[in-house]
Amino acid sequence: MPDPRASQPDNDRGDAGHMAAGGGDAAAAAAAGVAKDVDAEVVVVGGGIAGLATALALRRAGVARGAGAGVLVLERHAELRAMGAALTIFPNGWFALRALGVAHKLTSRYEAYETSKATNLETGATQVFRFAGNKNKGEEVRVRALDRKALLEALAEELPPGTVRFSSKLVSIDTERAAGDASETVVLRLDDGAVIRAKVLIGCDGVHSVVARWLGLPEPASSGRSAVRGLSTFPGGHGAKRELRQFLSQGLRAGMVPISDTDIYWFLVNDTVPAEKDAAGDPVRTLREVTGSLAGHMPAEYLDVVRRSDHGNLSWAPLLYRNPLSILTGAAARGAVTVAGDAFHPMTPDMAQGGCSALEDAVVLARELARAATPAEGVAAYVARRRWRAAWLVAGAYLSGWVQQGGTNVRGARGRLVKMFRDWVFYPFVFPRLADTMWFDCGDLAPCAEGKIHKE
Repeated sequence: MPDPRASQPDNDRGDAGHMAAGGGDAAAAAAAGVAKDVDAEVVVVGGGIAGLATALALRRAGVARGAGAGVLVLERHAELRAMGAALTIFPNGWFALRALGVAHKLTSRYEAYETSKATNLETGATQVFRFAGNKNKGEEVRVRALDRKALLEALAEELPPGTVRFSSKLVSIDTERAAGDASETVVLRLDDGAVIRAKVLIGCDGVHSVVARWLGLPEPASSGRSAVRGLSTFPGGHGAKRELRQFLSQGLRAGMVPISDTDIYWFLVNDTVPAEKDAAGDPVRTLREVTGSLAGHMPAEYLDVVRRSDHGNLSWAPLLYRNPLSILTGAAARGAVTVAGDAFHPMTPDMAQGGCSALEDAVVLARELARAATPAEGVAAYVARRRWRAAWLVAGAYLSGWVQQGGTNVRGARGRLVKMFRDWVFYPFVFPRLADTMWFDCGDLAPCAEGKIHKE
């Protein structure tokens, strides 16, 4: 159950990037405001899935929806950049997208699939399991793989012009308190010299988050595994069945799933190898490693997909995660400053919950801020609600990946025991319970008619 996240940016610019920048050139728009200080109700750092979803959720919930810089998104790149080729959205993600009001724009474009086939290449045995079971609650919440850029565009085009400030790299965070005022203002300094003051700061700036580091959360740890991800195009149509196909081998887990009639997303998760350091960032060398030394023994149908990869959507990156204990006990909030998505709970992609959980975060955070008397209370309520679920998802994803791959760097008798557990216990008994977490409904957003601006 991969979440197709990648570390290499998508260099194509969609219409949504133009719209969010207010219809002009993004870099010029950012440069025009360099010399000015800006006051904002809420600042979101990061213009990826978590950041755009959070900005939209805040507006849908009526938080800082008034005139001026109510919600401001700081994106360090000059345009919206999709990280990776595709991702899988499970029911919990669709519940969140429905609350955000954009699910219908994507479900009409991408077909659902319900089954996964996992083939053990060492024994030839294939196990088939269903994602939906008896819980299907309608067409909109079924499992779909989709283009990551399409999701970003669907979110961004719902935001007012000027919401996203491009070419805005955060370099420092401070707080200040006016005389006689019990609340703190967050002071952000950007690399272009601009200073932004905000009542609420939300870090959606990814695995190596500046905001998470400022809060004191520990750095993500290595899982000992890496993932190659790509998107392959068949102009005349691929004819593949709409299901997730996985192939298991010693220290490897490969998979592929169609996202349209012409495009297939594929991945290869491997125990980290020295060749990765030299090949990462070089599509030709990466494909050579995959089709040669790493996965040359994979089925011909899989290798045919890999060889058709679009070099611009290819990546090879280590899989990182935050220790679940750190998520439960770490400083995920300080006053009205918090984090969401990968900045809060980076996880391995083995349950496809990175993007889905970020969408959940956005809805829950906006709802708690709308309900709370003060921003700090809203942030505290959000963190309290999300800690346990996030920790469980991180742990479940790590366990799922470790077991399905036969144990990371595990050999001999221990490796055989892990594989027996995978084939006889994990798939028939553990996986269905992990799958239940994918049916979590984060709830709706109930907007305030006038929009809520905290004034304490």
